[in-house]
Amino acid sequence: MEPTVLGGKLASSLMGPLLKKLFVADGPGAGLVDRPVRLKSLVSFRGEKRALVEKDVHKLAEHLVRQAFDSPGEPPFRAGEQIAVADALARRLLALGDLDMDDVQAVRLGHVDLAARLQSAASAPDGLSSDACYFLDSATEWACLQILEFFTRRSTFVARTLVEQTRAQAELMARIDELLARTPRPDARDAAFERRYRSYVTDRHNHITIYGIDLRDSPDRWPLEVAYLSLEATSTEDRPVPEDGPGPAPVTLQLPADEALLAHDRVLLRGDAGSGKTTLVQWLAVTAAREGAHVPYLLPLRTLIRGAGAFPAPAAFLTTVDCPLSAPAGWAERVLSAGRGLILVDGLDEIPDADRNRARDWLRSLIHSFPGNRWLLTSRPTAVRSDWLGPEGFGELTLAPMRRTDVATFVHRWHTAAAAPEFEGPLLDSLRTKRDLARLATNPLMCGLICALHRERRGYLPTGRKELYDAALAMLLARRDRERGMGVVDAVELGEDAQVELLQRLAYALVLSGRTEMAVETAETIVDRCLPSLALPRGQCDASAVLRTLLLRSGLIRQPAVGVLDFVHRTFQDYLGARYAVEEGHLDVLAGHADGTQWEDVIRMAVAHARPRERAWLLRQLLAGEHPRLTLLALACLEHATALDPAVRTQAESRAAALIPPRTKEDAKLLAEAGPLVLELLPGPEGLSDEEALAVTVTASVLGAEEPTGALGVLRRFRDHQDLDVRRQLAGTWSRFDTDEYALEVLDHLLRTDLFLRCDSAAELRALARMRPWPELSFAGAHPVESILAAVPTPGLVTSLNLSGNPHLTDLGVLSPFGSLGSLWVDECPAATGLERLTELPLTLLGCNGVADLTGMRYLRSLTRITLSQQLPGTDLTETLPSEAALEFLFLGAHSTESTGLRGLQHWTTLRTLSLGPLTKDLTVADWRAVTALPKLTHLHLNARIIQDLPHSIESMPELPGVEELRVASLRGSEDLAPLVPRLPGLRSVILTNRPGHTFSVSRFAGLFPDAETSLDPR
Repeated sequence: MEPTVLGGKLASSLMGPLLKKLFVADGPGAGLVDRPVRLKSLVSFRGEKRALVEKDVHKLAEHLVRQAFDSPGEPPFRAGEQIAVADALARRLLALGDLDMDDVQAVRLGHVDLAARLQSAASAPDGLSSDACYFLDSATEWACLQILEFFTRRSTFVARTLVEQTRAQAELMARIDELLARTPRPDARDAAFERRYRSYVTDRHNHITIYGIDLRDSPDRWPLEVAYLSLEATSTEDRPVPEDGPGPAPVTLQLPADEALLAHDRVLLRGDAGSGKTTLVQWLAVTAAREGAHVPYLLPLRTLIRGAGAFPAPAAFLTTVDCPLSAPAGWAERVLSAGRGLILVDGLDEIPDADRNRARDWLRSLIHSFPGNRWLLTSRPTAVRSDWLGPEGFGELTLAPMRRTDVATFVHRWHTAAAAPEFEGPLLDSLRTKRDLARLATNPLMCGLICALHRERRGYLPTGRKELYDAALAMLLARRDRERGMGVVDAVELGEDAQVELLQRLAYALVLSGRTEMAVETAETIVDRCLPSLALPRGQCDASAVLRTLLLRSGLIRQPAVGVLDFVHRTFQDYLGARYAVEEGHLDVLAGHADGTQWEDVIRMAVAHARPRERAWLLRQLLAGEHPRLTLLALACLEHATALDPAVRTQAESRAAALIPPRTKEDAKLLAEAGPLVLELLPGPEGLSDEEALAVTVTASVLGAEEPTGALGVLRRFRDHQDLDVRRQLAGTWSRFDTDEYALEVLDHLLRTDLFLRCDSAAELRALARMRPWPELSFAGAHPVESILAAVPTPGLVTSLNLSGNPHLTDLGVLSPFGSLGSLWVDECPAATGLERLTELPLTLLGCNGVADLTGMRYLRSLTRITLSQQLPGTDLTETLPSEAALEFLFLGAHSTESTGLRGLQHWTTLRTLSLGPLTKDLTVADWRAVTALPKLTHLHLNARIIQDLPHSIESMPELPGVEELRVASLRGSEDLAPLVPRLPGLRSVILTNRPGHTFSVSRFAGLFPDAETSLDPR
């Protein structure tokens, strides 16, 4: 806004009476003195005649600013800046008392230069908008004009020669006031129009539209602010290499696409068909319209060249794109001259090649005529050469494919925008488990197509997905451009059928070669061979031109590097290659390659394209070898076979039924060897037994390293399962997947009862902090204690804690915040001390192995279960174990009895279970005597190594008639248990456990204990 216009908000009738308060009143006199009066003696906030304090000057400035806002017309600046502007104006007025001049000098200086002196003495604060700064400077000049007029009117003013100047100033102010009142303000008209225009841009572009598909019950538009997804853009820049490198090296940079114009004022953005270029342009336009910093112009090039005229000048920007609003004369030029324009030129590839150089000349002219604005031009990658606008300072960015997390976010936002949340979960599962579908969903266009078709069919994708690919091809090859109003772009016009014929020949050549890329020269040769069979007009039969048009318009092939061609999605290559193989009768070629995993999708698509007899023949070839993977491939093909010989279908289903679902863990691991194809076929959890559900989760877990997305899609279906073994499998496979994604999708939904969650990495600790509380936790590894505590925001809810392999754990007293802790395991923490500091915790179970100091354990009176696997201090168990604790269970493992034996054990008369691990020293008669003194002992657990390696320990064992259950762990199967028979006459149950890798029959031992039930607990 112009300063004179802003000054009009502060007419002399308003400012004069207020500013008069800044000066002392006139005294009596004739008005003539022999010397001028210094300014510091005139101001009313200095000296002996002080009438105001600095606070009053601030109030006066606030009143002036408030009056300016309350006066008719547009506000001079944003309301939120009033306090800062008033403060700055007050400091400038107070600077009057610091100027080293008199009133005569001030008048001679003039109001502009006087204002400049005040501005220099008290500059404006940082952060004010341009409008606020204009107002402040204008108000300062206006105040100085009033001040000088006040000086000339004072009775003591002696310079008679200034009388005429005084009268002239009064007349000038009156005329300016009158002129400002009568003259329309162009800035007010501009501001009013901009408000309407910004609202129009927001309404016009705040939606996403999918062109080229038929939807009966679904909308074809969705709110932009809900469905928009910020994608990544990449650029390559030369960066200096360290030290004595050969020179600058290219570095690939990545940034959010919608922040592209923050790094560069001029950007050429490239992206494949459907990658989100136009949606990004809409988002930038709507965002700019809402924020108000820049005025957006969204200019689709295909619209600008309608008719035979030249590209539009700024004044015609709005009419060219059919904007119904009429801008004030000269508005567009004023916006661009001020550097406030955001010019978004969309679709360079959508105009004929001959017009692209004209478009560049037009852009050059605008940029040079109106510097300081922001410019974005979009194009498909092959429309123009690299650095096409480099001389004009344009940086180049390329939209990157969507990541898995982007796809999930897009699906969520799309269904939110479409008010169809019930279809979101099933679609995400399909995208995770069906690899060909996931490969298709790599840009917003295809994701939107999949979402729309899935919703249209009430949660089911088209049968066999062939219909989905057919719809995608029709959309990309013809309908999308036609429905957006595009005509012929290049000299070569290719219909849908011609494009399909060319594309499927290119695809089949890639399939046969086992590659996904081919040289452009090879592609031109294939196109040249195909041209005679295509009904193209004469003069359009140049293979190079046809291939160039196919690259530019089809949206299915691209040039990832110079001289190289590939398909944008491997799915389309397989689909079109299979279609050509069926048309040419090459089913035997497909059957001959069925053992190659890279041919799986080609064969499945061939079944979709084939006629019923051809399908039956191909499926019989798959089933003939009785190979599990080919059997599963045949089963996967059935969803693509709408018409098929019932006998062939029955044969495939019956063969697969023996493999899916797996029944045991061993079956599950064998099934996983068939590869990621299995993930699409795994059922459940509905209809599965707990054993089958466990086996399915094992299969998916094994495949997690090879195909994490599909495996996660299977596992998340079981996250609400109640079976403990299934839940343990789900919790235990965390490390195979992305830490945060698995925590969000699976772990945070699991039932916590009796379930430990183990955290090994720092990333897992951070993810734990974002989940619902886990009552049972295990931390493995060298984590700082602070990180462990930060990972558990609610330590009071933890009831069981396992700490292992952590040299950073020193003082166990740091666990005191875990106020509900009942179970604690400390394993291989060699610096851990301070067990005595845990007396306030309700611990009932303690396990220790490889800790620095056990002496504090004797103070933990609440313990009922203790597990120890390290040497104990002293010569008697009473020197280490808590003598006042009512122990019911005690495990003593390796080295734990070397110095104490079992001496003192008789002290704990409440003990019911004694478990002895792989001891390293024989037990003596005295040791066993302590055992016989335990009146409640009914369970005895022995490690098989005692029987095998320490036979004297068994020979020293007395008769223990009170023992009713015997467990023998880690058996190889060759041990002799006979010496135990006479010593345990009261046995009712014998439970045997094998050592991993060893198997034996329980019948071998059952005869030894005729009065007891003998069973095997396999490991």
